[in-house]
Amino acid sequence: MAILSSISSTGVNNSHLFSVIIPTYHRNDLLVKCLDCLAPGVQTLAAGQYEVIVTDDGSQTTAEEMIRQQYPWVKWVAGPRSGPAANRNNGAKYAQGEWLAFTDDDCLPAQEWLEAYAEATKGSALALEGAIHPLGNPDQDLAECPINLTGGCFWSANIAVKHKFFETIDGFDSNYLIAAQEDQDLKIRIEKITKIDFVPEAKVYHPVRLVTLIKLIKRIPKQSANWAYHVNKHQLIIQNGGRFKYTFKAYKFYLGLLFKYIYIYQFKKAIFAGLYLLFGLPITWFYILLLQKNGDRRWD
Repeated sequence: MAILSSISSTGVNNSHLFSVIIPTYHRNDLLVKCLDCLAPGVQTLAAGQYEVIVTDDGSQTTAEEMIRQQYPWVKWVAGPRSGPAANRNNGAKYAQGEWLAFTDDDCLPAQEWLEAYAEATKGSALALEGAIHPLGNPDQDLAECPINLTGGCFWSANIAVKHKFFETIDGFDSNYLIAAQEDQDLKIRIEKITKIDFVPEAKVYHPVRLVTLIKLIKRIPKQSANWAYHVNKHQLIIQNGGRFKYTFKAYKFYLGLLFKYIYIYQFKKAIFAGLYLLFGLPITWFYILLLQKNGDRRWD
């Protein structure tokens, strides 16, 4: 394909094998633990083979001073304050590595994380995903944690993409304004061009977080708008047989979640599933119809 044939390392000034990109936002306490795992001599990959870039969307406070004093080997850059997708792209702009390795500020990369990715770069894949292991019990009510033990997820907490290829496909879509679906959008676009290899040895550990029901409810409008954009962009309504079938499948899915959570006594999750049925799905359709009014009819 033309895109593949145009990709070579000559388009990027590669002074490292990897540029590790870490977006952050008001979480210095978690960021320090992540950076400790990436320190020269902690990672088994030689320090000269990688750089670490923290792209900081903080507004009230930033990590700049902390990084300057405690982590002089880390490059701090100010973020665009336009959401996590735009923040990752911002970090990539400053990268000098042949590959971009993305992780989150609350993740703990294993010592062999980059070395495992380095071995995988010897293959033909232009994109890689590593394993994400939970720290804590993900089966608690209202527990959140991305888990990827077998591949096929491409969660942005642990992925690597060839730098030139990332630029060629325009990186993350910054129209995704929250941390949801922006990595799946990138996965869809990558898989239209090339394969994604799973590297189980490239492990990061992600803490299990307990969120409140109120916080989940407050997310519904933005979550619905974000999902509407994703549905529209990738023509998911067409792929699911049209508007009626898509709507039926969506309600069936959340109704199934509602009964599942009741069955396993996770009543807070059940309440949220019920509220999303009542409010989230109608709000999603509102945004889809708004997109239609603005002239995008790709789901018809």
